[in-house]
Amino acid sequence: MARDAPPIDAYGDGGFRVAGARHEGSLLIVGDAAYDWPVRRREDLDVESLAAVFAAGRAQVEFLLLGMGASNALPTREVRDAVRAAGLGLEFMDTPSAARLYNVLTSEGRRLACALIAV
Repeated sequence: MARDAPPIDAYGDGGFRVAGARHEGSLLIVGDAAYDWPVRRREDLDVESLAAVFAAGRAQVEFLLLGMGASNALPTREVRDAVRAAGLGLEFMDTPSAARLYNVLTSEGRRLACALIAV
């Protein structure tokens, strides 16, 4: 895993199990910390909800992996533009795929932030 990136052990039933601990609702992982994330549906995703990602900066995060819920959806232009302006890459997909990809990428040592809307 990259640094001490916490693994996603399971997802579903409205939450996640990360490093053995259950998180109800959506999840944001930046560096070695997992946080409850107030975004409950893709319409709630905005630039402000990603403040912790932007605060971490490029030294800690090279790109943002977004899990958009049960199906894939394009984030708003505002979110895409803010991620680009911060100098970060952006990948988005449905949450189950993003949770699996997060584990693969962190095992390869990639520096990423992961924001997942619960399914």
